[in-house]
Amino acid sequence: MKVISINVNGIRAAARKGMYDWLQTMDADVVCLQELKAQPDQIEGAPYHPEGYYTYFHSAEKKGYSGVGLHCRHEPDAVHVGLGDGFEDVDAEGRYIQADFGDLSVVSLYMPSGSSKEERQVFKYDMMARFEARLAEIIASGRKTIICGDWNIAHKKADIKNWRGNQKNSGFLPEERQWMDWLFGESESETSETVRGNAGFHDAFRLINQEVEQYTWWSNRGQAWANNTGWRIDYHVISDNLKDKVVPGSAHIYKDERFSDHAPLTIEYDL
Repeated sequence: MKVISINVNGIRAAARKGMYDWLQTMDADVVCLQELKAQPDQIEGAPYHPEGYYTYFHSAEKKGYSGVGLHCRHEPDAVHVGLGDGFEDVDAEGRYIQADFGDLSVVSLYMPSGSSKEERQVFKYDMMARFEARLAEIIASGRKTIICGDWNIAHKKADIKNWRGNQKNSGFLPEERQWMDWLFGESESETSETVRGNAGFHDAFRLINQEVEQYTWWSNRGQAWANNTGWRIDYHVISDNLKDKVVPGSAHIYKDERFSDHAPLTIEYDL
C-alpha cells in the first residue's frame, strides 16, 4: 500500500505546477493533502478529482486558508470529516479528515503553526493537548492507523538544518519536541531526560531511514532551498501495530520538482 503526504500550500497553485501530472505516475493508494487554501466550489472537477480516485475535502471556513483532503484508490468504508465534539474550533479550520478501510484508518492532519503570533502558538499547544485523548482512543481501539501530514514540529536535531538557531522558534520549541518525545516514546537528552510514557505511535520514516538532512519543508526566504536549509515537519505517524509493516527502502522525499514549499513524502506498507 503506497501512501503519499504533501502540504500543497494552495492546491490550485500546486496543480498549476504539475502536481497532479506527477501523481498520475505514482500509482498511490492514498494521497493525503494539507493546506488546500480553497473552498469546495473552487476545486470541483478536474484536476482536483483525479480519475480513478475517490476524493474528499475538508475546507476551512475562512477562505484561502488551511484545509485537508484525501484521494483514495479504493472507496473507504467510512470518511470522518473533522474531529468532532470538543474540536469545533479546530474543525472550523479544516485540519483533520480520516478514511477507514476495514481495520485500517488513514488520516490527513494539518497541525497549526505558531509562527505568526503568540495566540496561534497557544492554539497549537491547546490542540496538541486535546489531541492526546484522541490518540489514546486510536490505540485503545486496536485500529491500524496512519496519520499523515504537516505536524509543524521538527522532532530532533537531525530533522532540522539550523537547530541551534531555531530553539526559540515555533516548530522546534522544547515543549513541542517533548510532546513528540511522548508521541514516539523516545527523546534526545537536550529535550528531556525522561519521556512521560509512550503514546504508542512511531515515526514511520525514521523506522527505515536514519539519514541526516532529510527535510520536507524549506522557507521561501533567502536561499533555504538551494542550500537545503530545511525542516522535516511532515510525517507518517503510525500506530504500534503497523511498526513491522513499513516496507524497507520505501520512504522517499520527492524533490525533482517543486509543487509547494513542502516536498511529497511517500512510504509503502505491506498490507
